[in-house]
Amino acid sequence: MTATARTRPRLSGTNLERAADHNQRVTLHAIRVCGSLTRVDLAGITGLTAPAIANITRRLLQDGLIEEAGQRRGGRGQPPTKLVIRRDACYSIGINIDRDHITIVLVDFAGQTLARISEEVDFALPDQVRALYRASVRKMLRSAGVDIAKVVGLGVAIPDQLGSVDLPGRPEAYATWEQVDMADLFARPLDLPVFTENDAAAAAMGEMQFGLGQTYNSFFYILISSGLGGGLVVDNTYIRGSDGRSGELGFMLVSDGGAARQQVQRMVSLSGLARHLHDHGHALQDVMRAQGPLDPALDACVDAWIEQAATHLSAPLSAINCLINPAVVLVGGRLPTDLLERLADRANALMRAAADTLPARAPVARAALSADAPAVGAAILPFSHFLLPKPGALWKAPSATPGDGRAATA
Repeated sequence: MTATARTRPRLSGTNLERAADHNQRVTLHAIRVCGSLTRVDLAGITGLTAPAIANITRRLLQDGLIEEAGQRRGGRGQPPTKLVIRRDACYSIGINIDRDHITIVLVDFAGQTLARISEEVDFALPDQVRALYRASVRKMLRSAGVDIAKVVGLGVAIPDQLGSVDLPGRPEAYATWEQVDMADLFARPLDLPVFTENDAAAAAMGEMQFGLGQTYNSFFYILISSGLGGGLVVDNTYIRGSDGRSGELGFMLVSDGGAARQQVQRMVSLSGLARHLHDHGHALQDVMRAQGPLDPALDACVDAWIEQAATHLSAPLSAINCLINPAVVLVGGRLPTDLLERLADRANALMRAAADTLPARAPVARAALSADAPAVGAAILPFSHFLLPKPGALWKAPSATPGDGRAATA
């Protein structure tokens, strides 16, 4: 849970049990991120002593979370043993609910997607999402050969204010989402702890764990979906903000080319692209389902949208550079890969032209993860809660009754 200004953690030290748990999480995370490490490597990365690393890795081996994977050759003396994550140590389910689709993924501990179900449906209501999950989840487990007992939890990535943000075509009944309890929605057929997260935050966390976050430890993530969201990662830590609403660049107001101002996401989003295409006699599915180069007329229409979208992003990108100074700005989401790259290229060109007005300029690049980034990021939430390092883990927060993780905000 996120500490508020009134419930600041006390920096008064920690107890040995908390420190030991943190050290084990850090060691496990180092092995998972780096892929293959020796105990000597781990001591250097974590700053822990060789005896401490020996004890921690012994516990991790006994718990079946890591395994030995041969020896490193080429040095003097006894070759050190390499340690790697056990992919089958545990599994998690991730669900991304958006205004135009539902995606469910099953991932292993290394972040590999083993099974995937996706359904494109406009403004799916809770009962439709529940029905798809219940009809699919056991089939996904069977197809991947996964023991239900090894599934540690379920993560849900969902836009903030899903049912209340006014986007074109939203039915009145869609407001039902504002009262939905995610734990109840996914209570059956499996009894799993449920964790919820903003979709852009989940995508940023997924990129941090399995994408370009391995190269850049500070970045801003822009998620283009039916709306527009953002996520901020600084020093490998997701930054939420006081009310958990950091990164909401979709609500920023920009000029529409005249005297009026509008939210950025009205243009820079799949719904914005759909409206632009419709106004010019095309359909969004002509772009989303294209298997090769677009028809010249359609491509010209898309190119015009990219120009407008990049222009609308210029002010938010300037603010991001001035206020945050990230190493890179990553653009991801359900927009086709080539369009993401074209948008990033055009945004880079506009930012280079404005470079003299900025104290620093981060490059804009396509995110490494696929369109399933929010779902994969959601699947990481249970791993993070139970097994991976957590910011402030060594701080003593004011006493509170611990929950069981169900319906928690990761």
